[in-house]
Amino acid sequence: MSQPLVLAFEKRGGLLPVVVQDLGGQILMVAWMNHEAWYKTVSSRIATFWSTSRNELWTKGATSGDYLEVHDILVDCDLDTVLLKVRQLGKGTCHTLNASGQTRKSCFYRKLSENGQQLEEIDP
Repeated sequence: MSQPLVLAFEKRGGLLPVVVQDLGGQILMVAWMNHEAWYKTVSSRIATFWSTSRNELWTKGATSGDYLEVHDILVDCDLDTVLLKVRQLGKGTCHTLNASGQTRKSCFYRKLSENGQQLEEIDP
């Protein structure tokens, strides 16, 4: 059964949180979308976000070449969060580099230690 799409942009001042996951299930990053980023992503099938630090539209990969090709777009039950299932078209997703100087595949490259006091790198 299909229903009309009315996303709840108004809940967070015009922005929706976006979880980005690769086709194998790994979470790559979390970002924000406004209306314009949503429409650009849907029409181009390349992930575009709203940069809250720069206050501008941001197509992932436009400067790095590490684009995210969108395969599926899922919307949660409250219509206020988006999940993009993507294929990476470059070396990685994160803007940070690992110890070898390579772009990290995911922004989630640290985990909390068992004592809950430190972060340990899982992508050295």
